[in-house]
Amino acid sequence: MGAFLLGAAMTIAGGYLLLTSLHVVNGFGGGLFGFGGFRVTGGMIMIVFVIGIGIVFYDSTKWYGWALAGGSLLALIVGTIASVRFSFDGMTAFDFIVILILLFGGIGLVLRSVKESPA
Repeated sequence: MGAFLLGAAMTIAGGYLLLTSLHVVNGFGGGLFGFGGFRVTGGMIMIVFVIGIGIVFYDSTKWYGWALAGGSLLALIVGTIASVRFSFDGMTAFDFIVILILLFGGIGLVLRSVKESPA
């Protein structure tokens, strides 16, 4: 029981320190996709989305209205997720090593205590 609690505390502390030192940057404005030298921006996809929504509201039985709206919405979601970049705060190698030891050492202790516990 003690190894499990120590491992859980180490995992929580390491995960917290790792996540607080991580910055998420979205490069959404620079273009979502590229075809050759041509960049497709979010605004271009929104135009197609609005046209698709207009077709759907005009006549909901038209399959191409649903395809335009759904495809452009999917492209926006995929493009936004694909443009996310992660970067670390300025930290020393010692700080990073301590974070990794806390996180993965804690996971190891938790897994060992679960494996050794009687059923």
